[in-house]
Amino acid sequence: MRTEMWRAAHRLVSHRTKNLCDSRRNPNFQCSIHSYSSEKAGRQINYVSIATFHDHCFLAEALAYGLPRLSSNNSWFTYNFSRTCQPFNPYLRHQGSNVQTCIYPTKDYTENLHGSAEMCHGRSFGIQKRFYGSATTTIQRNPEFSAINSEDINHFRDILGEKNVSQDEDRLSAANMDWMRKYRGSSKLLLQPRSTEEGLFGCSVTIEWVAQLSFSSPQLVSQILKYCNSRCLAVVPQGGNTGLVGGSVPVFDEVIICMGSMNNIISFDKVSGILVCEAGCILENLISFLDNQGFIMPLDLGAKGSCQIGGNVSTNAGGLRLVRYGSLHGNVLGLEAVLANGTVLDMLGTLRKDNTGYDLKHLFIGSEGSLGVVTKVSILTPPKLSSVNVAFLACKDYLSCQKLLMEAKRKLGEILSAFEFIDNQSFNLVLNHLEGARNPLPPSMHNFYVLIETTGSDESSDNCYLCDPDEKIKFPEKLTKRLEEDQSNMKFNRQYVTGEEASTARIMGRTMITTGPSQVPREKLEAFLLHSMEGGLISDGVLAQDINQASSFWHIREGIPEATMKAGAVYKYDLSIPVEKMYDLVEEMRVRLGHSATVLGYGHLGDSNLHLNISTPQYDDAIFAQIEPFIYEWTSKHRGSISAEHGIGLMKANKLHYSKSAEAVQLMGSIKKLLDPNGILNPYKVLPSSLVSCS
Repeated sequence: MRTEMWRAAHRLVSHRTKNLCDSRRNPNFQCSIHSYSSEKAGRQINYVSIATFHDHCFLAEALAYGLPRLSSNNSWFTYNFSRTCQPFNPYLRHQGSNVQTCIYPTKDYTENLHGSAEMCHGRSFGIQKRFYGSATTTIQRNPEFSAINSEDINHFRDILGEKNVSQDEDRLSAANMDWMRKYRGSSKLLLQPRSTEEGLFGCSVTIEWVAQLSFSSPQLVSQILKYCNSRCLAVVPQGGNTGLVGGSVPVFDEVIICMGSMNNIISFDKVSGILVCEAGCILENLISFLDNQGFIMPLDLGAKGSCQIGGNVSTNAGGLRLVRYGSLHGNVLGLEAVLANGTVLDMLGTLRKDNTGYDLKHLFIGSEGSLGVVTKVSILTPPKLSSVNVAFLACKDYLSCQKLLMEAKRKLGEILSAFEFIDNQSFNLVLNHLEGARNPLPPSMHNFYVLIETTGSDESSDNCYLCDPDEKIKFPEKLTKRLEEDQSNMKFNRQYVTGEEASTARIMGRTMITTGPSQVPREKLEAFLLHSMEGGLISDGVLAQDINQASSFWHIREGIPEATMKAGAVYKYDLSIPVEKMYDLVEEMRVRLGHSATVLGYGHLGDSNLHLNISTPQYDDAIFAQIEPFIYEWTSKHRGSISAEHGIGLMKANKLHYSKSAEAVQLMGSIKKLLDPNGILNPYKVLPSSLVSCS
């Protein structure tokens, strides 16, 4: 009966797939911008074909003015903006005051805000107050930071050229605001250092400014920082601007250093799989490049279409493959970074073993640009394996999800590449608000859903298992006959059966059974799923039959952040909590908030990473007072981390003590003062403001 249940679940499901544009699973996808029209007054964006967006500032602008709705028309996938999106102006300027107040955005923010983005560009501000519900975080602008003047701008033009020094209000408006419209600064200057060498993409940059010819990319960044440090001008390095904690946007009038034009792939070694590239390379472009070389990135994110590898490294981004390939601390072999005083620190090693003193690169992995600006990265990339399978499963309770994870680690260990969980509230939200999301299972709802991905090779040597010699094994009739004929040869040396049949060999008194190419990775997953269903861990499930179905399953998981944004106001928390305790926090928050909010729990169960989202019709002081600091206190009590993969940024800088001891925070502050004594690098972020000052 259980076998029939699984066979029923193991069916071909017709999905209207919306994620074929994911080059990770559809390498034939190519993208381009087809048309874009904009009216300044209403920011009307009519039509944009889904694209790689080589103009990263344009992408940031598109994201800043409203998340798109994804729709399909035959083979074309387009973003259609069917409404006029008004620019979000989070600052209200008080007459005769140097105070700027940031209001947490609401769904209908345009009805209540009457300010203008241009108000933020008029002068420097002294005090900024950010309201997150009932709590107010007051941040004092460091009075020792200088303000930009015309001499500074002329100096930067001498270094970078006219086109790479921007004071354009539209570009600044996009670069000043994060994609969630939660944080916004008032920078009046954006600098864009460009690559001066031709990379493996074969795209060299035309340089119009003669002075630039004498500098390479890191030297350009070095010249910028050396000057800013001498003038005590605060700077913010910015990549794809896809962060969630305000780490990549200015707080006040800091100079923005946009890294997107430093996007060359410098080298790739097919023997070792080591990639060396510049910090501005978009993650998805690296994935596509490596795919053509027969390799993959060890990092995969939902924001891969716009995030940049320098930002990924600077935030120690986790993502979907961490359970298989580990964190960037293990995969990054070396990097190049520019310190605040302009010193270029060359740590761009390509060796897997280098035990010569302090491994300084780890200081910059996860420091969010507060210690130095990462300009180049060398990263170890694994070979691409051809057998990829994705299953979407239903579980009756969270305990079943935990047990399923334990079984997956034991029985799928070497091929397990992702283990994601989604609770029914998150699943319902996606079905109701995410364009193109469909339930791959029968209409009945379940309490939890799990997405499992396995990745293996075609080689039969990867697809073997051991059993006791006395255990009776049922072989296909044709295979049994062949084994009886060859039994005399099967001692300690391995003997192969021709074609796609299996072979056996005696190893340490046990029998090793291997099956033919392509079949076993999938069969291994199927056997695991059948066993789990028979054991009651799985209530229902479906195994993707092709790339379209696999993409549609991933579309559900990766689309949760977009769905929450469309549903209304959302409070987002990225936490690392022991697996057995992880969902307890979700349940406690539901009891605490009652019917005033919808509490969602989902994330990377394979590496104990909970994404706790609290969805409400609008932002509310009373609700926020119930959320914080309770969430941080609960996480600290259970020895968790207040940031699993999103970083600290501005949002959690003054909450670091919930995860770090006072001694550790003090030591971090000492390192900051050593490498950046004037505190110009990404100020007000990562560390408590009391530890850092311009001196």
